[in-house]
Amino acid sequence: MSAYILEKLCRGCKRCVNTCPEQAIAMLSHLAVVDPKKCVECEACMEACMHGAITFVEAGEMKINGG
Repeated sequence: MSAYILEKLCRGCKRCVNTCPEQAIAMLSHLAVVDPKKCVECEACMEACMHGAITFVEAGEMKINGG
């Protein structure tokens, strides 16, 4: 699964854009957007994000309270 941007946490700082070795992340309306065809799941963007706005589990797949 490619990186997933949590839009409410993204501050548009571009750290992820500048870190991605595959240039899979671009800015659109001041928010990071991932091209899933280019993402190789290296997690460099997730480590670079100071706001915790990048994950590799889509919001719909997150388990709440372990269930």
